[in-house]
Amino acid sequence: MRVAAHTLGCKLNFAETSHLLRRFTEVGHTVVGFHSEADLYIINTCTVTAIAERKCRTAIRQATRLNPNAQVAVIGCFAQNERSQIEQIPGVTIILGNDQKHRLLELVSGHSSLVTGHSSQVTGHSSQISDHWEFSPAYSANDRTRTFLKIQDGCDYFCTYCAIPLARGRSRSATIEEVVSTAQKIGQSGAKEIVLTGVNTGTFGLHTGERFIDLLRRLDEVESIARYRISSIEPNLIDEEIIDFTAQSRAFLPHFHIPLQAGSDNVLRLMHRHYDTALYRERIEYIKQRMPDACIAADIIAGFNGESEEDFEETKRFVESLPLSYLHVFTYSERPHTAALKLTPRTDMHLRRQRSQQLHTISERKMADFVESQLGKRRAVLWESSRHAGEMYGLTDNYIRVRQNYAPELSNTVTEVVLSKKNIVVGTPTD
Repeated sequence: MRVAAHTLGCKLNFAETSHLLRRFTEVGHTVVGFHSEADLYIINTCTVTAIAERKCRTAIRQATRLNPNAQVAVIGCFAQNERSQIEQIPGVTIILGNDQKHRLLELVSGHSSLVTGHSSQVTGHSSQISDHWEFSPAYSANDRTRTFLKIQDGCDYFCTYCAIPLARGRSRSATIEEVVSTAQKIGQSGAKEIVLTGVNTGTFGLHTGERFIDLLRRLDEVESIARYRISSIEPNLIDEEIIDFTAQSRAFLPHFHIPLQAGSDNVLRLMHRHYDTALYRERIEYIKQRMPDACIAADIIAGFNGESEEDFEETKRFVESLPLSYLHVFTYSERPHTAALKLTPRTDMHLRRQRSQQLHTISERKMADFVESQLGKRRAVLWESSRHAGEMYGLTDNYIRVRQNYAPELSNTVTEVVLSKKNIVVGTPTD
């Protein structure tokens, strides 16, 4: 059977898709590109924004055009939360929420009791938050140099704008021993860098009596892995112990993704975030004190319900005042079943987009300033294996994308490079 997949959303989704495809190939199926004719199309969905959901529908239409007789499996967060919407889309034959998507192979192979009725539609429990989902391990393996390793899933935070606890359940994680064992396996495969992924990564071990910092220390001892990145961690969970460890560790890199969401304490309260701007500033400034060249990214939402013009101006001033490297800007999108739907006044969509554009402009300026600050400095680069128009690309330890003439012997190696306007790829860093 030919299997194709399309992934929307976060690094965690990419890790899980890769894990699913690897299981299909292990039993003899063939993975093909999503725009090829396949017998099974897997669409791993995101529900963070309405745009992500529209992209899901587009992918389904693409699949059914390529092979009207194929099975189309819609899995993941959108499938978990909005089963009824997906059931109305022509061509969908399988629907699996996050609680069941790891059983897709068994389902299509006919070895699962999940199939219901004459169709193969299977779902999670829409709009219900589960305390009992298993932790399903996953890691990506389609890139020889970097691997996304899932260490945690679900979330116990109930931010008012977010549907993820509905889609992925309560926080749960692997054990330290399980993660270390997988990291060793990844190292044996030849990959040099691991990105630790999760929904709320810093809550690793919260319910098992283990600590995230202890996981980091154990991973640092896996010598076959040269580099680690933490994909995202909440500001209230990245404490001085973690920052100090990263600053002196063998393999953990000076690159942080720390969600902000708003630079106004009033809006943070409306969002039910677990910190205020004072704590956020303290964390960012401490990172820069310990690692002056660190790259720090922040998520931020523009036009949240209840956000006044004064709140937004406060956010802009706060972001401008921080030594952030760049922003991930999201235009606020109402999510079904979230508490934010009750907040008023609702910000007009045109105004949301205006505010989003202003934040994008600030991000571009910060990105340019960060890159400028690195010119002339020597940084360690992990070179990728792919070739583009006679050039190869790589990422510095602090997440600046660089290029040089293609030299195959450098693929999947780490070398030191002096950064210049000539070798830095315009527009970096980026996720």
